Amino acid sequence: MLTRCISGAILAILAFGLMFVGGPILAVVLLLTALTAYGELTKALKVNTTDKRFCAPEIIGLLGVVCYYMAVFWGNDTYRLMVIVGVFMAMMFYYVITFPKYRVEQIVSAVFSFLYAPVMLSFIYLTRNTEYGIYVVWLIMISSWVCDTCAYFVGVTMGKKRIFPVLSPKKSLEGCIGGIAGAAIVGGLYAYLFVRKVIDEPYIIVAVVFICAVGSVMSMVGDLAASAIKRNHEIKDYGTLIPGHGGIMDRFDSVIVTAPMIYFLCILIIF
Repeated sequence: MLTRCISGAILAILAFGLMFVGGPILAVVLLLTALTAYGELTKALKVNTTDKRFCAPEIIGLLGVVCYYMAVFWGNDTYRLMVIVGVFMAMMFYYVITFPKYRVEQIVSAVFSFLYAPVMLSFIYLTRNTEYGIYVVWLIMISSWVCDTCAYFVGVTMGKKRIFPVLSPKKSLEGCIGGIAGAAIVGGLYAYLFVRKVIDEPYIIVAVVFICAVGSVMSMVGDLAASAIKRNHEIKDYGTLIPGHGGIMDRFDSVIVTAPMIYFLCILIIF
């Protein structure tokens, strides 16, 4: 637990620093994070069944991640979409010309891994790059990490009704409600203290509370989805990169799903 807390504190400090800095540094760190997460997912989903370190679908995906983040940093929505479709087409092309070397499950898993972690993570950078990005990007962290912390403490102290006994036996209804409420309250305080001074709209506090509440629900979905994959493939952790936590996918499972939700809600409600 001590190792987990220390690692978590270091990650939080690094995350806060990166959000403030933004720009190329944030983009590069997200790229490295995305490449690592992609590797963890493809390994968990058993895309590579060869004796080689990387198989062809993995290499296509890794190159696709690099191209996608180049499009994120230098391109626009059209270029990003082109890369996503290009990765899919490249996977299908290789699957066809080498048939029956790979099974369709391996190709689908490689494409899924590309979309799940690298593409979803990029929305942290896209959110930071919006007009009020330096203020709204924190909603991602509030919706995921604050929700996770509040859900844990409420669940430990008050949790009784287990709602996912097979998938996540320790998760309780009370913990989930506590996580959503905690994220919404912290989001409201954050909006009152900081956001409303920049975005002078009468609805901004209510909007941020709503965004954080919805984002916290998605953060729990992300956490449970990552756990479901691990249970399907009978693995404990995705990796060992982060002491006390596991791999990138173990620590950022909620952030991965929350980031695009916050981005789109901010586009629809705030901007």
